[in-house]
Amino acid sequence: MRLVLLALILVAVSLAVFQFAQTKETKKIASFSSPEEFREYFGRSSGYYPDFSRTIPSFSIPAQMSDQEIAVVEKGAERFSQTNVQVLGIDEPDIVKTDGKNIYISRYQKVPYFAGKILPPYPYEQKTAVVKAFPPSELRKILELNASGEILVYGSTVVILEGNRLKAFSTDDFAEKYTVDLNGSIVAARLHEGKIYIVVSQYSEVCPIVPLSVNGVGWAVDCSSIYHPVKPVPVEVLYTVIKLDATSGRIEGSISFVGNYASVVYVSKEAIYVSYYSQADYSEIMLKFACENRDLFPEWFLEKLQKLVSYDLSDQAKRVEIWDLIRKLTLNMRPEERIVFENEFSNRYGKFAEFHSREIEKTEIWKISPEMKIVASGEVPGRLLNQFSMDEYGGYLRVATTVGNANDLYILDPDLRIVGSIRGFGETERIYAVRFIAERGYIVTFRQTDPFFVIDLSDPENPKMAGELKIPGYSSYLHPLGGSLILGIGMEGSNVKLSLFDVSDPRNPVEVDKYLLKESWSEVMGNHRAFLADEKHEIFFIPAGAGYVFSYRDGLKLIKATETGFRAVFINDYLYVVGSKIVVFDENSWEKVAELEI
Repeated sequence: MRLVLLALILVAVSLAVFQFAQTKETKKIASFSSPEEFREYFGRSSGYYPDFSRTIPSFSIPAQMSDQEIAVVEKGAERFSQTNVQVLGIDEPDIVKTDGKNIYISRYQKVPYFAGKILPPYPYEQKTAVVKAFPPSELRKILELNASGEILVYGSTVVILEGNRLKAFSTDDFAEKYTVDLNGSIVAARLHEGKIYIVVSQYSEVCPIVPLSVNGVGWAVDCSSIYHPVKPVPVEVLYTVIKLDATSGRIEGSISFVGNYASVVYVSKEAIYVSYYSQADYSEIMLKFACENRDLFPEWFLEKLQKLVSYDLSDQAKRVEIWDLIRKLTLNMRPEERIVFENEFSNRYGKFAEFHSREIEKTEIWKISPEMKIVASGEVPGRLLNQFSMDEYGGYLRVATTVGNANDLYILDPDLRIVGSIRGFGETERIYAVRFIAERGYIVTFRQTDPFFVIDLSDPENPKMAGELKIPGYSSYLHPLGGSLILGIGMEGSNVKLSLFDVSDPRNPVEVDKYLLKESWSEVMGNHRAFLADEKHEIFFIPAGAGYVFSYRDGLKLIKATETGFRAVFINDYLYVVGSKIVVFDENSWEKVAELEI
């Protein structure tokens, strides 16, 4: 029984260590020189690694402000919404899109009907509905596209991102234009000035790799175009960033790199930033812990551990050897001795990890030029929450991290050197939401209350904590509503909470209004693209079981609720709420003017 308890302690320690990055300075980056080097690197670096802190890689592009872009077309609608994105003018894929004439709805399942029979074990037929939306008097479904997934629209091209495939259709006759097949999965995509940037993940122990093919023609990536840290670190996947012409499907370039499932990819107009949460060298961490706690370990244990660190073995193999060493260490202990050892080991390691958190827990960042060259590399302590944790402004990269039991903010120069920081705010809490807007940062941390921090970023080398507000609950998404208002969407108790913050005085942020929905969850809390705001009419839409439309003019007021609704778009002054049916409201009177079952 005692051995079982010790094993559990070792597992807990290894789980904690496996979140930590290397303790040494930033790793140098190189490309593979040959298939043999590639295979050897993966043989030493790959293996099983804990998955408890995994986040989906995100892909974002920075800007000063973030809101729906209002598009103008030559004929028909004067304005229409685009998907709620982090950056104005950079589109993100979503399940509902509009081009000002039609609405494309990909959350759509056509279930075959078999009268009096049990449905066969086949997946539902997945389609994308094309609905003529403007004017509302002509609301009708035109047809269905033979693809389903997240959508991007550019000019006369609709691109649908399925799990391992892209299909492009013409909006003129809805004929298929091109198909991109992936030897992996789409983890992120963005559309900017007619170019689609796709991040593909795959696993391979041989190179060249072929991450995708366009209309049956493969795109090969040589070993020399795949990058890695010089010192092997645990890796789980290969990522390839591909630049694709949205209209023709032509590939215009790519770059590949090793990483893990905690990667965040961020693209500006000047560079691509690739970050990953590097796992630690288990033997090095354990050696450092043992050296700082020599009274726990005999000399023979330290000697064997020092030798093990120098061996050319995978991290997985070293971990097994260390477990065996500790098993031998405790094998001849009396029961009471083993209890004391286990307790001391567990308690001291917890303090060790907390004390060394910024030294051993890091996020590595690579900076890649549009010509697909690595131009800088750097690192920051801690781990990122999501795509909103990074933002580029004025040539500087701002990064918010949770590290140990506190939170930090770092500012990096164009060479990715840290030039400014704020460390240790929100102690005993972790980051739940981040938003960078021009020369300010807004960060929410949470444990029992919701500290809402306002940070002055006007001097990159001397960021300052400007103000703080503590209120019940938390926000997991922050959205600027123009002027000096920030909307927070999160939870208070078991209810979805909307908080309206006035940040006109950064030293004294105020929650000027709040609204508790009788709902236990909203998709916006984990997916900002489900949110819609219309600044002209000072309203926003949020899905939360039902579809809710709020006014933020003079506080928060619920003005419409629909029985269903997972997305909304606006065209001119009409709001289209999309659920099991489309319901159209006149935004001037809020009367229902049209409805369509889909």
